[in-house]
Amino acid sequence: MSTGVLALLSLLPILAVGIFLVGLRWPASKAMPISYLIAIGLALYVWKVPGTTVAAASVNGLVVAGTLLYIIFGAILLLNTLQESGGIKTIRQGFTDISEDRRIQVIIIAWLFGSFIEGASGFGTPAAVAVPLLVGLGFPAMAAVVAGMVIQSTPVSFGAVGTPMLVGVQTGLSADGSITNDFLALVTEIAGQVAILHMIAGTLVPLFVVALMTKFFGKNKSFTEGIKVWKFALFAAFAMTIPYVIVANVLGPEFPSMVGGLVGLAIVVYAAKKGFLMPPKEDMWDFEEKSKWDPEWIGKLEIQDIAHKSGSMSMVRAWTPYVLVGVFLVISRLKSLPVIEWLQSWTVKFENIFGSEITASFQPLFLPGTIFILVSLITFFIHGMNGSAYKSAWAQSGKTTLAASTALIFTVPMVQVFTNTGGGAAGYENMPIELANGAAALAGEFWPFFATFIGGIGAFIAGSNTVSNMMFALFQYDVGSQIGVNPTWIVALQAVGGAAGNMICVHNVVAASAVVGLVGKEGAVIRKTLFPFTYYALLAGSVGYSIVWYSQKGIFNIGSFVAAGIAIAAIYIIATNKKRANLLSVHNTSSNIKSAK
Repeated sequence: MSTGVLALLSLLPILAVGIFLVGLRWPASKAMPISYLIAIGLALYVWKVPGTTVAAASVNGLVVAGTLLYIIFGAILLLNTLQESGGIKTIRQGFTDISEDRRIQVIIIAWLFGSFIEGASGFGTPAAVAVPLLVGLGFPAMAAVVAGMVIQSTPVSFGAVGTPMLVGVQTGLSADGSITNDFLALVTEIAGQVAILHMIAGTLVPLFVVALMTKFFGKNKSFTEGIKVWKFALFAAFAMTIPYVIVANVLGPEFPSMVGGLVGLAIVVYAAKKGFLMPPKEDMWDFEEKSKWDPEWIGKLEIQDIAHKSGSMSMVRAWTPYVLVGVFLVISRLKSLPVIEWLQSWTVKFENIFGSEITASFQPLFLPGTIFILVSLITFFIHGMNGSAYKSAWAQSGKTTLAASTALIFTVPMVQVFTNTGGGAAGYENMPIELANGAAALAGEFWPFFATFIGGIGAFIAGSNTVSNMMFALFQYDVGSQIGVNPTWIVALQAVGGAAGNMICVHNVVAASAVVGLVGKEGAVIRKTLFPFTYYALLAGSVGYSIVWYSQKGIFNIGSFVAAGIAIAAIYIIATNKKRANLLSVHNTSSNIKSAK
């Protein structure tokens, strides 16, 4: 069977997701079973994978889904605990004291706090922490999920203390021992390149977050209101990405996102308190009152305005649970500390399922869900909660988690079947690689434009930048060598695309939505995050093309032109925003006059 036909067949499970979940707006609980059945059919009858292997991959998927549900439960429990204790009410007031403007709040929480949590833990944890916190502050559930997904880009390549690079890229490349004698040094070099590409593409991410929020969830449905805070958004972007790039190129891949997020958080919060680049008070932006929200935006997680039993709680006491989450995540992930060995010593493993080579395993103590539950228990004592309130937090968390289970028990097994199709009787490589082979055959010298999208598709399918890098790092390196360019930059594009793919990854969206009880609206979220993903992958690919072909084609090449075009478009949109804002103001004034009459 030809490369093109195999690539088209490999695309079918993804097309099914696009058609049913995104296009027809089916909930993931209905769309993903169809994609799962298509993947099974292709595995059994085209790739001729043994039925036992397909069954084993499905079981492995169920195990992974179970670990995701455990993380989701822990995140919801922590939020519900803080709600019942009165901590959320105090935290909300604290952000109001910094700024009542929702645009400022979402940048601080999603972009900066989320980047720090991503650097510490990865694996979707930022969404599990930042998304419910935004809902607790009064954001619509869907707005919080969209924000949480869009920032799942720039910090992801260095998430979980560098796991996507140190495990994903290094494991992928090390399959070919002829590449180098020092894979760690090679991956460290690639990490520096990845950080540079991320800094360029990530500059506009905070602005995307606020513009999407005002467009889809604001009264006026206008990008203009979000773009108004472009100065603050760019300031917040550079406050995170400048230390991020420095750390990546000086210290390596373990700490860029963690340090960048923490340094950026300190700088931006201090600057916001001082009023630096903040919007004037008369131009504060907020959502309409909740009664006017579209029902599609609202999750089943109800945030109540509960005060502490003493009537008030100090800000330090209220924030202590989130501080503990950050501290415990860092301590549990640093290889220089003995804690990680102890946490990973208990491994639940199901080896050679149904006689296949597939093994399912998880480490209960190492999962972020355990940290969330531990911090919830600590919060019970430090916030002086009563038993009935804490019991209510557990009960509500269980109900919300259960509602997410249907979608995940089909989504993750589909991923496992899709990626475990290599080694079948037909002799084909697994579906992701055949899909990439087809794209490479068409792309030729233009491969850098495609490299980021292949990385993104890998993350979209697997739900992980690390897994995407494992699957495609060596493939990307080989394609770079074949077209005659520096292959390390092509691998860097893979890692950047794989990070950006988290914005549209189905099971990440399902998991983030589940944390706030937004079940069945996954397609609506992906439709909103598809544009920023496309921007991110295209800009990074354009810059990558310009870099790898610079020595042969000079600076005036198609990559430079595309990147310059994107930059000019962004500058034009920002420069002309004041004019559009004035027109919007006139329109609103006219509407108000007509309504009064």
